[in-house]
Amino acid sequence: MAAERLRTKWMAMTASIWIQCTGGGSYTFGIYSAILKSSQSYDQSTLDTVSVFKDIGGNVGVLSGLLYTAATFDRRRRDGREGRGGPWVVILVGAVLCFTGYFLMWASVTGLIRRPPVPVMCLFMFIAAQSLTFLNTANVVSSVENFADYGGTAVGIMKGFVGLSGAMLIQLYETICPGDPKSFILLLAVVPSLISVLVMPLVRIYETSTVDEKKHLDGLSTLSLIIAAYLMIIITLKSTFGLPSWANAVTLSILLFLLASPLLVALRARRDNIEKPLSPAYSPLVDNLETTNSGEILLLNEDKSLNLLQAIRKVDFWLLFLAMVCGMGSGISTINNMRQIGESLRYSTMEINSLLSLWSIWNFIGRFGAGYASDALLHKKGWPRPLLMATTLGAMTLGHLIIASGFQGNLYAGSVIVGICYGSQWSLMPTITSELFGVKHMGTIYNTISIASPMGSYIFSVRLIGYIYDQTITGEGNTCYGPRCFRLAFVIIATVAFLGFLISCVLLFRTKIMYQQIFEKRFHRR
Repeated sequence: MAAERLRTKWMAMTASIWIQCTGGGSYTFGIYSAILKSSQSYDQSTLDTVSVFKDIGGNVGVLSGLLYTAATFDRRRRDGREGRGGPWVVILVGAVLCFTGYFLMWASVTGLIRRPPVPVMCLFMFIAAQSLTFLNTANVVSSVENFADYGGTAVGIMKGFVGLSGAMLIQLYETICPGDPKSFILLLAVVPSLISVLVMPLVRIYETSTVDEKKHLDGLSTLSLIIAAYLMIIITLKSTFGLPSWANAVTLSILLFLLASPLLVALRARRDNIEKPLSPAYSPLVDNLETTNSGEILLLNEDKSLNLLQAIRKVDFWLLFLAMVCGMGSGISTINNMRQIGESLRYSTMEINSLLSLWSIWNFIGRFGAGYASDALLHKKGWPRPLLMATTLGAMTLGHLIIASGFQGNLYAGSVIVGICYGSQWSLMPTITSELFGVKHMGTIYNTISIASPMGSYIFSVRLIGYIYDQTITGEGNTCYGPRCFRLAFVIIATVAFLGFLISCVLLFRTKIMYQQIFEKRFHRR
């Protein structure tokens, strides 16, 4: 009986949330980047090169997408049973990669093994970050399958919690091993891997719809906002007043209690909802609609999900990819250099740590807010999701210009705008992918588009920011001081974000009729 209570899509969502909450180790790079740089005797460009492999590992998830398709859809064809497994295989691989990568990095930093050459350290970073693609793929795609009508909200919750995970892990760091970034790397190896292995059997796919899906998804959304607000309050208190060790332990205990609360929503959903049959893996666009070259929408009766090779032949694939190079690439370059930007502007260590933690909050707001808002606008108004994508890229342009300005407090204002807009891309892109190309191969296609992030990071972080920074160094210890250190680089990055805005506008006009069809055929006539 107890096992039966665990076999619901809501328990699957809860387990996915818990995994996502610990999966964002790559977002805490600023905490241990300094010890990595000093222990390995790196200059800034070398450190940025290592961080790019973090971005490559965390975003190039083609293998995870292929594994997900093999583990889930092949099983569907074999037995077609309710609550089928498969995602656990992808999660297990992610857990193994997480432990392996961070453990080897910790061993290198502590001297347990000989200092590795730069390419080997890049490999360690790649392996550690690659785990996120496996965890993300299993949780995001299974959530879209389980909640087809509210894919934007489901993706927003999943991506939102992985965005919050950076702040949560930093709270763990400040309680368990404050001021010891070496031990924090070991913590990153153990905690996410252990939690993933413990709850992965619960992540399953259920081909049913429930009467009150929106009601209970709104419940999870409310809880996520409460957790984000709590984290923001705690981070603000710590940065303003500082907290003793016992207070850190209390705040962490409250956070863990809040993270257990989705379990109550899952149990209430099981009790309240009456399940009814639903056709499997519905994709609102490709499974039933096809766009001709002339822009007409044709109704189809059979599954028309595209695989990766078919998708890359479409213009819309490359428009989405280029927009993400501009948006994700410029955003990740900002977070990768947040500590160095703060140091150049004479921010204190506490202020920089607070900025890194608050980035997770803004990242969460963007991920969750864009997913929820895009669902609401599509359901009620028929507005295309690329409209919100274009809006956020336009705002990101302003955020980069604020960082470039160098005025007092600019990093606070700029990081808020860039963080929210960057996060929104991670929520909108997977949902748009499922609508353009179908859900069957969604994991492979959206992870391929995610390559845009490390590609942009390499171009903007290493070739642009790192190069300009090293050319302007005047202080000791490979450190540059003053607004000029990053001004030119961020003016150029702002221009790139504006280019992404223009590309998104093109995608918006190309898909406008398509989204109107979705609105009229699926939501307007309910």
